[in-house]
Amino acid sequence: MDNKYIITIARQFGSGGRAIGQKLAEKLGIDFYDKELISLAAKESGINPEVFESVDEKAANSLLYSLSMGLYSFSSGFSAMGDLPVNDKLYILQHKIIRDLAAKGPCVIVGRCADYILKDHDRCISVFIHANMEYRKTRAVEVHNIDKDRAEHIINRTDKSRANYYSFYSGQKWGLAENYNLCVDSSKLSEDQIVDLIISYLEIKDK
Repeated sequence: MDNKYIITIARQFGSGGRAIGQKLAEKLGIDFYDKELISLAAKESGINPEVFESVDEKAANSLLYSLSMGLYSFSSGFSAMGDLPVNDKLYILQHKIIRDLAAKGPCVIVGRCADYILKDHDRCISVFIHANMEYRKTRAVEVHNIDKDRAEHIINRTDKSRANYYSFYSGQKWGLAENYNLCVDSSKLSEDQIVDLIISYLEIKDK
């Protein structure tokens, strides 16, 4: 199909959301962004990407105060960020980068509140990938090489971090169905089937 959409993918840890996003981008012939957003933010800011990697999708606590006090606006650029925590600097940079990427054309973007950042974009389709705990534990062990005895703890901790990040920067609840166009249980379908399902959704939107 001649895709014209930006697809954002939010995902529970261990659900395979990143792999699904990669396959979707490949099948549609469009760009894919996940960790690549960190590299782009590092390049724009001059900050070591390893510093950004350590705070990726983790909330800080000062950005909303700065915004409410008029100390920063998203249009004022990196130089206006002053002494904001690295978490906030990364979010601000990724916010700008995500909007710039969406303006350039179709792509797949994973995480980073992209669905919220692009909520007013008329060609943004937001997807949430979830699965039951047993499926995610198995995948965490087999794909992410996590110790099986710690898998559930790491899954819960990662999901909590993502939920806090999303809630802090968007003011919305992560994983709540009404915040997404499409929610899919990856334990019920294969990755390829989910890719086809999302493409079918895009084709229906076009009609």
